[in-house]
Amino acid sequence: MTTETLAVPDISCDHCRRTIETTLGRLPGVREATVDVGARTVQITYDETAVGPATIRATLADEGYEVAG
Repeated sequence: MTTETLAVPDISCDHCRRTIETTLGRLPGVREATVDVGARTVQITYDETAVGPATIRATLADEGYEVAG
């Protein structure tokens, strides 16, 4: 398992949190996705043999959330 924290500057509310956590949680291999609205970050724990950073970033982008950096 890998845990990463991603900066997502467009997170601004509880709706964003629910959308991101639900969407990432549906990806195969994602164990947990937790959004910190105040810090505008997403902490994600996933199985790197099932899903990779590129898929996670693309999924966020598809929902309208770009990862900084």
